[in-house]
Amino acid sequence: MIIKTFIEPPIDNNNYVLIDEETKEGALIDCSSPAIWNKVPYTRGKVSVSTVGENREEIENVTLKYILLTHGHFDHIAGIKSKNSYLPDSTERPQIYMHKDDLNWVQEVNTFMPMMGMPEMDIPQIDVFVEDRDVIKLGNIEIRVIHTPGHTQGGVCYYTNGVLFSGDTIFREAVGRCDLQGGNFEQIVDSIENKLYKLPDDTIIYPGHGKQTTIGWEKEHNLFL
Repeated sequence: MIIKTFIEPPIDNNNYVLIDEETKEGALIDCSSPAIWNKVPYTRGKVSVSTVGENREEIENVTLKYILLTHGHFDHIAGIKSKNSYLPDSTERPQIYMHKDDLNWVQEVNTFMPMMGMPEMDIPQIDVFVEDRDVIKLGNIEIRVIHTPGHTQGGVCYYTNGVLFSGDTIFREAVGRCDLQGGNFEQIVDSIENKLYKLPDDTIIYPGHGKQTTIGWEKEHNLFL
């Protein structure tokens, strides 16, 4: 299993590419900027990884199979390409997964894009609506969906092989803001304490913003909970 991190504007979002080494199938977790497509091609070819302070490296012949959205806020979906940007063969277009309760955020994305000085985008087509405990197969990797409402009503985390992609549900020593439409602080606390904290303490958390952490560290140091 390979995980690559891409930090992209407009708010320094963490975007992750999860790759199954055996089958070379990949999933992009969140998609915050169109610039990411210069680094992660959507069809077979080389995935080039170039990050400040790191050497450039390439992963050969990766097929990007999914875009897995943790929630519908504009800064996590602004890089999704329009359907017409892909080749006519639908197998060339990664399938977009999201929880249905955040569809309203996707449909209203162009309300927020101009506020950040970004051009309006085509409303993305969501292919699959995930539910709590769904399992997504990526080659030989099984990714479990954990529905974690609180930051938004349709917020989810993706868990696999001791790794949690948490979106904006939990950060290092912080939690996602709950003052936007659909946010609920009591709900996010419940999601974390009764779902995420059931995972092993050594689970590595890859958040939507900021540095990595672990479940064990957050149990000891996250003062919001």
